[in-house]
Amino acid sequence: MSVRSSLLGSPARLLAASRLGLRITCLPLCVQRRRSTSDTSNSSIDEPSSGLERYKDLQKYFNRRLKAEYRRFSHSPDRSSVWGHHHEYFIESDGIYRMDQRQSQPVPQLVLDFRQVCGREKKTVLNNGERIQWTVQRIRLSPQEEHLAATLKTTVKEELRCVVVRLGKRDSSPRDPPHVVVTLDKVLSFEWATDEVLFYATLEGLRCSRVSRLDLTASGSRMTSVYEEPHPDVFVEVALSRDGRILGINCSSRTSSEVLLIDTTTSHLEPFLVQPRQLDLLYHVEHWRKGLIILTNTGPGQEYQVVQAPLSEPHMVSWEPLFAPDPGTAIKDMDVVGDHCVLVARTATGELVLVVVPLTRPKEAYTVQLPSWACAIQTKKPGVADQRSVLEFFISSPVHLPVSYCLYLEDGLLSSDTGDGTSPESHGNYTPTHLQACHQDGTLVPITLFHSRPVEHLRLAPLLVHVYGAYGRDLNMDFRPEKRLLLEQGWTLAYCHIRGGSERGLFWQRQARVEGKPRGVEDLRACLHRLFSSGVSSPSLAALAACSAGAVPVGALCNRHPHMMRAVALQAPFLDVLGTMEDPSLPLTLEDREEWGDPVGNAQHRLTISSYCPLQNITPQCYPSILLTAYSKDPRVPLAGVLRYTELLKKALHTHFAMNPESGSEPAPNIVLNVQPGANHHGPDDFELMLEEEALTLAFLYTELGLDPRRAPRRRKRQHS
Repeated sequence: MSVRSSLLGSPARLLAASRLGLRITCLPLCVQRRRSTSDTSNSSIDEPSSGLERYKDLQKYFNRRLKAEYRRFSHSPDRSSVWGHHHEYFIESDGIYRMDQRQSQPVPQLVLDFRQVCGREKKTVLNNGERIQWTVQRIRLSPQEEHLAATLKTTVKEELRCVVVRLGKRDSSPRDPPHVVVTLDKVLSFEWATDEVLFYATLEGLRCSRVSRLDLTASGSRMTSVYEEPHPDVFVEVALSRDGRILGINCSSRTSSEVLLIDTTTSHLEPFLVQPRQLDLLYHVEHWRKGLIILTNTGPGQEYQVVQAPLSEPHMVSWEPLFAPDPGTAIKDMDVVGDHCVLVARTATGELVLVVVPLTRPKEAYTVQLPSWACAIQTKKPGVADQRSVLEFFISSPVHLPVSYCLYLEDGLLSSDTGDGTSPESHGNYTPTHLQACHQDGTLVPITLFHSRPVEHLRLAPLLVHVYGAYGRDLNMDFRPEKRLLLEQGWTLAYCHIRGGSERGLFWQRQARVEGKPRGVEDLRACLHRLFSSGVSSPSLAALAACSAGAVPVGALCNRHPHMMRAVALQAPFLDVLGTMEDPSLPLTLEDREEWGDPVGNAQHRLTISSYCPLQNITPQCYPSILLTAYSKDPRVPLAGVLRYTELLKKALHTHFAMNPESGSEPAPNIVLNVQPGANHHGPDDFELMLEEEALTLAFLYTELGLDPRRAPRRRKRQHS
């Protein structure tokens, strides 16, 4: 079971399949090119995009470049395959297939035809001609491989559909091909307890509060309710232990955890409680032999440590300490593989490592060093028949293609597919530099810097700064071809790990929650000051990029110190913190008040939010150029807030230049609004539309920084409104 989705992240904010994530693969069905981001003439959106035309030519150029980059990195290792006892399952554009590995020349067999899914839709084409597409989110095989369950999602809404396919017995006759037996709507997470019993959690709006059970019988199927969560701020999901012995119902809020377990070896399959929720107690459960291995924040400073308890007595009074990391080392994830507990951790210097705790000899724990460029890790889900004491995983960075690794836990041997731990496309001096910025309160804020030239030669290099800082979620540092393109074009990439995330541990998030939120804004300011004072770029060559809640510190910094950057690119930006937290009718307001505060019931919270809320603090002054990409039906970030922010910003700029005629000599910033159809908070799943969006962002950055992409990083004259 993964800790990241159920414990260390923001469950409701992470519902959709992120196009930046590594855990799932989304492949398009019924691919049809959708309307370009720069074509607004036939838009069905009531709120038109604005200011896109000036970037059109450069957007076309970058679209071609990005297609070439994606082709260049198309040899990335496949992370979507699922292994059964003898079959490998994989995804193609028209369905899910499998191949029998016992055959000398395996022949693909169609398991799920996506046309069967499309067939249930009354409408397959939207009014504007866009075809509804389906993407695969998750695949699960039953223990003896008699059934397959898969969730699929359309590009126009976030509701998931779970399709259950009967595969038959392992040696069933070819005359009994796989076929769909049940389809379930609004299913977010699901796991098999036995070959005939599937537990699943359903999503209503953005709330996941109900767990049900599906029993497959010879005469049909039966659905029964198992659990319903009464608290609106608690998010529920189901997960299976690595050995398949226990199935967990994880009930998590931002400040508490409660887990119910189901022993899959018993006939009744009834859930039992591990530990009742209590404020500020977080825990996650794995299974080992006849006991539980629990990751919980009962360590020094309320940080994570590993404890164990008997399966028969799982309550907190029975928890016995097993392992606590060194001070400054933050545990990011946990897995139990054979007789070993494997922890993903980040050291005080910012390096990603694996800590292996032999469960029979916990005092002999050891650390496995990963390549110095490793910034992100994805563990591979084992096949249903895999009982090896081997951890398979991928590591990557924003500019390093994922590399497959195996850790043999019995002897601590680490090996990679490439032998030396480098990918064929990772040649070059792309090892990150780790810096620290000093906040005015003395706190040191980590910065990860990627550059192709020595730091002392970066003064004239364009700089793209990335930031998030919310919900205890680490800044996304997975591989992205467009980041590699920028690096090779002479850009410097900075990732600022400000407070509000969890890069340095749980305290890192606690210090920038509710009344501590302004600390994240000043952390970002300190990071920019540290970069510039170290000889890395300059304000006139600096741009900031953020998505969702990451727009809060960026927007606040633009209000306070607008001359620290030339351009800003925001995707699905959360900018109206006060207005959103005041409205309890919005889907995430009640849950998010644990993160941002309650301005309705707490006067101090209202004062704090009002002090940094990007929309509330717009003032007549010269801002950097800003590109805002929003989605018309995004349920997490209401479009009205983005539109209101854009309107107020343009009015403030008009007032500034009207009141200060002498400012006419300074470049007028461009405020660009790009409103796209769809409900995907993380951006489009369609490959062509994703390229259009990324190409527009690059065209915007190059234009506003005055760069010529064909001769980067030389400056060219910037276009103005």
